[in-house]
Amino acid sequence: MKRIVLGIQITNRLQSASSVQQLFSKYGCNIKTRLGLHDVNENVCSGTGLVLLDMFGNETEICTFETEMRKIDGIQVQKMVFEA
Repeated sequence: MKRIVLGIQITNRLQSASSVQQLFSKYGCNIKTRLGLHDVNENVCSGTGLVLLDMFGNETEICTFETEMRKIDGIQVQKMVFEA
C-alpha cells in the first residue's frame, strides 16, 4: 500500500476556507492526519495557509479528493507518494 501525503497551500483563507472544509468533511475517512500552518501574531492572522494531510484508504478516492481540491480557486496541491 502506498503512503500519500498532500500539501495544500491556500492563498486566500477567507475566500477558500468554506470550500476546502467541505472537501475535508466529505473525505474525512481518507484523512489520517491533518496539520494546518499559518502565520499569526497578536496583530494579524495571515490570509494564507498550508495544510499537510496524511491520507488513508483507496487510492482512487484519494486521487478524486486531490482533483476536487485543485478545482478550488487559490489552492495549490503538491503530492508525495511513498512506496510501502
